[in-house]
Amino acid sequence: MSDPAELPGQFPFTRGIHPGMYRSRLWTMRQYAGFGSAEESNRRYRFLLGQGITGLSVAFDLPTQMGMDSDHALAAGEVGRVGVAICSLADMETLFEGIRLDQVTTSMTINSTAAILLSLYALVARNQGADLKKLSGTVQNDILKEYIARGTYIYPPRPAMRIVTDLFAWAGTELPEWNTISISGYHIREAGSTAIQEVAFTLANAIAYIEAAVRAGLGVDAFAPRVSFFFNAHSDFLEEIAKYRAARRLYAHIMKERFGAKDPRSMMMRFHTQTAGSTLTAQQPDVNVVRVALQAMSAVLGGTQSLHTNGRDEALGLPTEESARLALRTQQIIAHESGITKVADPLGGSVYVEDLTDKIERGAREYLERIDGLGGTLAAIEKGWIQAEIQNAAYEFQQQVERGEKIVVGVNRFQQQNEHSVAALHIDSTIEQQQVERLRQVRGSRDNAEIAARLGALENVARGSDNLMPKILAACEAFATVGEISDCLRKVFGEYREG
Repeated sequence: MSDPAELPGQFPFTRGIHPGMYRSRLWTMRQYAGFGSAEESNRRYRFLLGQGITGLSVAFDLPTQMGMDSDHALAAGEVGRVGVAICSLADMETLFEGIRLDQVTTSMTINSTAAILLSLYALVARNQGADLKKLSGTVQNDILKEYIARGTYIYPPRPAMRIVTDLFAWAGTELPEWNTISISGYHIREAGSTAIQEVAFTLANAIAYIEAAVRAGLGVDAFAPRVSFFFNAHSDFLEEIAKYRAARRLYAHIMKERFGAKDPRSMMMRFHTQTAGSTLTAQQPDVNVVRVALQAMSAVLGGTQSLHTNGRDEALGLPTEESARLALRTQQIIAHESGITKVADPLGGSVYVEDLTDKIERGAREYLERIDGLGGTLAAIEKGWIQAEIQNAAYEFQQQVERGEKIVVGVNRFQQQNEHSVAALHIDSTIEQQQVERLRQVRGSRDNAEIAARLGALENVARGSDNLMPKILAACEAFATVGEISDCLRKVFGEYREG
């Protein structure tokens, strides 16, 4: 149980990482958005900024996530579907046209190609005249959870980890205010994990990244203050609040005791939260508004630094403008009408919440000990052990739903006949053709001899041990594409195939 004398802003930060929490500053209100073309996504960003969001959050389409250009054979039918299509600097410039990047913070949910997309973002900011030393935002850059829960990996784990740590080192000098990783429990939970597993496997991944960075010669206190996290907000209200408190406390102890961190900022778990997409139902979609509100309140009561609230229609497709506005208004009502921002840790001291916090921390510690016994996170992933634990948890939950032991309103109880339909966002089928044509125009107007030279220089560095980022940035600057840069690295590192 938390020490009654422990205050918010003090180690081990169970009660929050800042003394005043939201009395001093509200969390950043983000709305995850990106679809179709860069022009369409730019319009949505401008709309959301006008509605009061305080940070952008970019969703990329699957080809971009997988290091494929929009004209790749495997990209057919996927261009712009689950996020925005970005092939080159030209697309990134369009995506942020009219938006000063030194006046907003931006979160980019991108992993395998994170180094490329961050390079493109930095180039856009530089071309706008921004001081890169003051550029603020987050790149997810969490490749390990791709092997565990999502599958948008490209390279085998060990070279992929090199790209992650190269980004740490480069950004530490070039973008010192940028969060170089957002270690994600969100996707682990979406894959079916329990709350304890979400904490445990997220922190196991964090340990692996920190160990890799230290092996690469980086000092813990040099990069750890820019490490951030990304958690899910599910519907078990009090368990979720306890989960955030337990994760924060456990991380502080890991950083101090396992890694010898001295800087208090290295021990502070700063995290973004998104409400749980997997809990949204296509049945009675208006009920999702209630789910999202409860989940968002748990994140705030748990001390999140940043929050995205899902749209009511996301079980049917990408959110419409109306749904995105309502989701944002949910955050604004919590912030300005609920009164819960007046207290740093409103439920701290509750016997039940404190007991749950202890229970989750104990369970997570037990998992971490088992992972250490397997040889660490990479070994546990390569053996498929972590994946199997999540799959078993997901299966058990589904069985409980089917037996009626877990009630899902509108699905296995309280069904409604003749439900009214909700208008879903439609992605124009001509977007893919238009995107491919723009890509051809870029290839036709650039200096292709220069592209070949810069990709050759990147390949040489990849075969050695120097930092990859300067050569990736140089290739991006010359309008090399995401697919071309990824293919260059594929040639050296190979591709990962799950065994």
